[in-house]
Amino acid sequence: MNIGIVVFPGSNCDHDAWYAVSENLHQHAEFIWHDSASLGNVDAVILPGGFSYGDYLRCGAIAKFSPVMRAIRNFARDGGLVLGICNGFQVLTEAGLLPGALVRNDTLKFVCRTVALEVATSNSPFTHQAAKGQILHIPVAHGEGFYIADERTLDQLETDDRIAFRYRENPNGSMRHIAGILNEQRNVMGMMPHPERAADPLMGSTDGLFILQSLAGAAVQSPV
Repeated sequence: MNIGIVVFPGSNCDHDAWYAVSENLHQHAEFIWHDSASLGNVDAVILPGGFSYGDYLRCGAIAKFSPVMRAIRNFARDGGLVLGICNGFQVLTEAGLLPGALVRNDTLKFVCRTVALEVATSNSPFTHQAAKGQILHIPVAHGEGFYIADERTLDQLETDDRIAFRYRENPNGSMRHIAGILNEQRNVMGMMPHPERAADPLMGSTDGLFILQSLAGAAVQSPV
């Protein structure tokens, strides 16, 4: 299995994701530069955290124009698995692959700490190895993690069981305590917490492996 990790100018969690996939999952990982027109032969894609293009304009607003995003849109359209973490989540919303937006935390302060997440659904390629209602302890590190959407969109996410994670104690003001969501086809997920930072015992938690192992297991069955 081969997982591609997209690198934008300003990405700073790309090597963390690479390490988690390579050393904790023992799967092949390769970097994909932002100006690549092709994803190559990958089974899944991770958009890592960081500050793509310096977060100028808005978080993810410039990254959505990178050549690689056309390849990611095509990959997702064909059923490929795409996971956006933190800034990657922001890029996915800006690119229209996920609904809603991420804006400044309600405290207007950067939040960096471990949070308790409730698994809101196990019915997805990214959460199927966890149980619904299970609590995972995974760190966040963001200044713009406040998830917003109109009420109709929020209601639709609820109805479709597309809320992947909720905060038990909301660190940023996200509407309905949303920490991660799925697209309509359930093959694209964005989340603000960093599972790659909770994938090794030395980090104090391996709860992130529930997500990464789910992704790896589902990628083997992916039609792409």
